[in-house]
Amino acid sequence: MADNLQRQRYEHKYIIRENVALAVRDFVSSYLEIDSFGATQPNMSYPVHSLYLDSPDLKLYQTTINGDKNRYKLRIRFYEDRPKAPVFFEIKRRTDNTISKQRGGVKREALDQVMAGQLPLPEHMASDDPQHRAAIEQFIHHMNELNATPKAHVAYYREAWISTDDNSVRVTMDRETRIQVDPTYRMTTEMTDPHYVFGDNIVLELKFTNRYPDWFRELVRIFGLAQCGAAKYVDGVTLIGESKVRMSLDAHGHPVASDMEVIQH
Repeated sequence: MADNLQRQRYEHKYIIRENVALAVRDFVSSYLEIDSFGATQPNMSYPVHSLYLDSPDLKLYQTTINGDKNRYKLRIRFYEDRPKAPVFFEIKRRTDNTISKQRGGVKREALDQVMAGQLPLPEHMASDDPQHRAAIEQFIHHMNELNATPKAHVAYYREAWISTDDNSVRVTMDRETRIQVDPTYRMTTEMTDPHYVFGDNIVLELKFTNRYPDWFRELVRIFGLAQCGAAKYVDGVTLIGESKVRMSLDAHGHPVASDMEVIQH
């Protein structure tokens, strides 16, 4: 999958129903093009899977709950199960109201290496763009600093509309957002015990890199949208319960409580 993310942007989130989403689709199609990955898919949406990493005491989760102005998330993003399909190590930062992303893709055979804290060999990189390697280096730094391990698998179907000229404006609608505890990095799209984070509601995101487009203002007015928070990992962890997410597996695959959890109990 091509890397067409906006590296730094503003994003406004809204929770909407399916009937509103269909009307928003009609409105947005006058200004943007459907993303090529979704154009041929059912409901114009492609699957997105992310494995979120966090510290034993869920420090990254807590920074959002506490409303910290400067915070970040660590996740490994993937789109399919094919052994040859790359996986992407991502750091998503929020600094005040600005969102920025670093992202580095690697071939799956290098997954063990990166999770062990080692930089992949050049031939294991999905791209020779030096920014990809820098992103993975930064990811490993944060992972080691926090003693972060996989905690939860988040998945949804994304309908994405993009400005084809410069990617400065992007509208996404994410359906069937679900989460399950996953302390492994098997990177499989299958989910055995999913919890639906927002029920059957849809997360609409209006993303822009420069000036807030006039037609965004019009869209919000016409559909009576109310901006809100919709953090998939954080809201999902809250739904499942922190204690369940803090669980990890021992060498035999049996769940064990983290030290922090033992202290609290």
